[in-house]
Amino acid sequence: MVQAFIKISNETNQILNIVKARFGLKDKSQAIEAIAAEYGQILLEPALRPEFIERSRKIRKNKKINVRTVKNLKKRLGV
Repeated sequence: MVQAFIKISNETNQILNIVKARFGLKDKSQAIEAIAAEYGQILLEPALRPEFIERSRKIRKNKKINVRTVKNLKKRLGV
């Protein structure tokens, strides 16, 4: 566990207190972790998310279809 001494504005302090109260957290460090986890989900590219990787692995296991040409692909798709 890393410890840090940080300076925050009054507004940020109020937001941390609200998050702490809303989620029933013990202290502000847990509130910061909760905010970072939520924001991290938004920031991570889909390619880096574990569920995306798992879905990609399942797709790779599917049987491949060789269409050879765009014309054959269109015929197969009914376009």
